[in-house]
Amino acid sequence: MNKNESRLRRAKSTRAHIRELAVPRLSVHRTGQHLYAQVFDATGLNVVAAASTVQKSVSEGLNGTKNCEAAAAVGKAVAERAKAAGIESVAFDRSGFRYHGRIKALADAAREAGLKF
Repeated sequence: MNKNESRLRRAKSTRAHIRELAVPRLSVHRTGQHLYAQVFDATGLNVVAAASTVQKSVSEGLNGTKNCEAAAAVGKAVAERAKAAGIESVAFDRSGFRYHGRIKALADAAREAGLKF
């Protein structure tokens, strides 16, 4: 089993638990260059809010797109967009990634912007 298969196996069990809770979920995906975050509704079919370092509105004024500063900007942006759509609390789906570094920075920034999880 390679690294990506292991990550997806961990993500599968987390997503199954979130599906049972029937709450909106904040899903995060991390690549070498960029970070993506999406808020899905309780059914898991529709994207309610999204933000990433690819978007110019988020990455303006940042020193790069693959650091904790950029992750915090994505977390703040996705939290503001989710609150504008009427979502106050979510379940955090880290997609099998370890909770440290950029993933932790995104989560902390989303909490500071008012999203509860």
